[in-house]
Amino acid sequence: MLYYITGGERSGKSSYAQNLALELSENPTYIATSRVWDGDHRKRIDRHIADRNSRWTSIEEEKELSKVIKKDTVVVIDCVTLWLTNFFVDTKNDIELSLSQAKTEFDKLLKINTTIIIISNEIGMGVHATTEIGRKFTELQGWMNQHIAKQADQAILMVSGIPVKIK
Repeated sequence: MLYYITGGERSGKSSYAQNLALELSENPTYIATSRVWDGDHRKRIDRHIADRNSRWTSIEEEKELSKVIKKDTVVVIDCVTLWLTNFFVDTKNDIELSLSQAKTEFDKLLKINTTIIIISNEIGMGVHATTEIGRKFTELQGWMNQHIAKQADQAILMVSGIPVKIK
């Protein structure tokens, strides 16, 4: 089962996804896709880990999500935007290569017999990016979101903390 949770910044995506995971499993797994950019970022990540109770298993994985997901589990992947950033940076902002690599890795997830709750951002609904690199990333994010949503069994758009079922 694949749940796709999307929305704007601070729309309630992570809370919704985590609550759903706890409804579906006694011991869900949380996969954080962010790189540790500096000491302050490390503190933020540690704070997020501390916010989840002992029922959770926390894993940090930047790109190869399929290598850390076990079958017959419930997994929250937070989030597509940070995960895509890792591909985008590593390919020196090559949209096509980043999209190809991300789709290949995502498609591996579909072959694992598990419940995945994947969180993304609708960055294209916000202010138009003022830089070329920002516009490129917005395109990449939009195309990857479409790819994931197409495969999802359920898709939820979070608006001001309210889940709106879109699929």
